Amino acid sequence: MKLNYYPEADSLYIDLVDRVSAESREVSEGVVLDYDAEGNLVGIDIDNASRKLNLRELTLSKLPTETHTLSR
Repeated sequence: MKLNYYPEADSLYIDLVDRVSAESREVSEGVVLDYDAEGNLVGIDIDNASRKLNLRELTLSKLPTETHTLSR
């Protein structure tokens, strides 16, 4: 899973899996779910992310795998 923030658009995209999106559905204002050709959820796009989310903090809890931290 990857979280990608685009400050110029104030958009956060969460890649859940590495698959191409075939369909998108807006589930609430500015929140779009992307699905692959089989109907599996592959990504989440959140517009105006800085107004909807606390982008300064990310908490990971009880993940069943190793985590990697990247910062700039």
